[in-house]
Amino acid sequence: MIPSKGRPLLRWATGASACVLVLLGAGLPAQPGVAWAQEAASAVQDVTLTDVTLPLGDKVLKAPRVTVSGTRLSKDELLALIRPGPEPVAARLARLDAASLVIPDLRIEGAIKGARDTVSYSNVVAKDVRAGRIAELTATGAVLTVEGERKGAGSYGPLQATDLDLTALARLYGESGDGKGALQRIYGAFSVSDVAFVDTNGTAVKFARIQGRDLSARPVPGSWAGALAALTAPGLAEAPPATRAKLSGTVADLAEAVTLGSFEATGLSVQHTKGPSPLNLGIGLIRGGGSEASLEDITLTGNGIAAKAARLSLNGFSLAPTIAALRKLATTPDATDDDLRLLTPVIGTMALSDLSLDLSDDPAAAPRNPAAQDPAVKAVPTHFGLRTATVNFAPPREGVPTAGRIDLSGLTLPASAVAGVPGLGSLGLYGYADLDLKVVADTAWDAAAKELKFGEISISGKDMGTVRINGLLGGIGPEVFDPDAGVSGFAMLSATAKALDLTIENTGLFERFIAAQSKVLSLKPEELKQEYVTASLYGVPAILGNSAGAKAIGTAMSQFVSKPGTLFLSVRPKNGAGIGMLEFSAAPTPAAVLDRLTVDAKAN
Repeated sequence: MIPSKGRPLLRWATGASACVLVLLGAGLPAQPGVAWAQEAASAVQDVTLTDVTLPLGDKVLKAPRVTVSGTRLSKDELLALIRPGPEPVAARLARLDAASLVIPDLRIEGAIKGARDTVSYSNVVAKDVRAGRIAELTATGAVLTVEGERKGAGSYGPLQATDLDLTALARLYGESGDGKGALQRIYGAFSVSDVAFVDTNGTAVKFARIQGRDLSARPVPGSWAGALAALTAPGLAEAPPATRAKLSGTVADLAEAVTLGSFEATGLSVQHTKGPSPLNLGIGLIRGGGSEASLEDITLTGNGIAAKAARLSLNGFSLAPTIAALRKLATTPDATDDDLRLLTPVIGTMALSDLSLDLSDDPAAAPRNPAAQDPAVKAVPTHFGLRTATVNFAPPREGVPTAGRIDLSGLTLPASAVAGVPGLGSLGLYGYADLDLKVVADTAWDAAAKELKFGEISISGKDMGTVRINGLLGGIGPEVFDPDAGVSGFAMLSATAKALDLTIENTGLFERFIAAQSKVLSLKPEELKQEYVTASLYGVPAILGNSAGAKAIGTAMSQFVSKPGTLFLSVRPKNGAGIGMLEFSAAPTPAAVLDRLTVDAKAN
């Protein structure tokens, strides 16, 4: 409320303003003022266009009726924007201004060799269109049909996009560029719900929702429409090598010409219903952006497989080496294995959690004689589990990562699954029905020093123990990673062993081994253990040549057998340069090798 003492001032100001308007009106001719007002009113108008057709690359946009509201463009000017002519579509769309565009039915038709696709959008509304940029675009849904060699049908639910640049999209899709210009933002945000597609092969794909942010791209040689048509053309496998090589450059152009700020999809379902073994894949959540991507709530069933995982993620991923290799392949029609190996991207860190895998007999592989099966016996699937898995790879060199670490924790599987694996095949005989393992492999290659370091190679088992190896190999040049087995095998002959550490920790396996062997040999466990102590103390040194190093190994082993805890063995060459593989193989006796080594062995 305005105080009463202020009202005279307000009344005065209002009256003064009115007087000024009267004076201004009196000072101007009356008729021109009316004309000016009429012109201003008619500058913004609503225009209805019928039977609209707009070619865009290999696509054609059709609409029976378009209502353009709040525009200063006349009907003829609007028709000129969409009428085919020498002026590029992007330049014409840049003149489009309107408060809104309403299109009850928008049809987009496209043709690729051997197929024709049509998408019909319903109730398309574009709000606040300025210089060809739409502030908000919505549609209530769409229907997709594909005819020709690849038949199928699909539908979309509600669709929305914000800050959509029609001029940039038209330039991207229909105009050719050098692939080197600045990236242009296509949209700020995009979302679509209830996506479904089914093809004639019986494959059905569904998404509950797809959304993304900040898509930017730039034109490529031949336009995006031309590039995508070339990559999806039928018969590429039979195309000449020169044609396929050129397409490698096209893939590189597209990969470098687009960036996406973020991407998210929920409720992915892929079902293949035809054939003897239906396949079902489900992913609850897909996320991506920059160098990171992740999948959550993954399920897969079919062909005797039932698998699920809580999460699969990728961090530090880069296609830079792959793009460089594609550029090279574009000029190399006759690609070799060396060239293809260069396609390896930067993997970064890949992580998996809570994997469950059940394998059952494939129904297609059942015995031909049904009478041989006992219907009362129900087959139990073989179960595998993995609590966490982390794989990290350094950037590749010549297609080979220079360092990597694999860490598997909570790897569970039945002992029967490793019955034929050396070192693990007897675990079932020692009372282990199921195994719970941890596996680590950590390696790094120093190209300058030509050394391959084994930071850790280990395997651990619950109620079993741990075997851990650390080592260093010298003489490891790039030839060792050559895809030619002859070249890499010959290069390994020049490798030298420079260090080796072996650690064995017992947490139950040794006692089970003694118990099982004592039954086989009809001995008491303590009697058998004493025989192993004697064999370790005297037999091992005799086999190894009775050198100081051999005796140290025998003593440590006897102490470990007597009281199984931890056994540690460290070996270093006395010359410091290492011992070559050829020297190992050519040594007449173990003693000839041990005499050249410094051995440290102990048991705790």
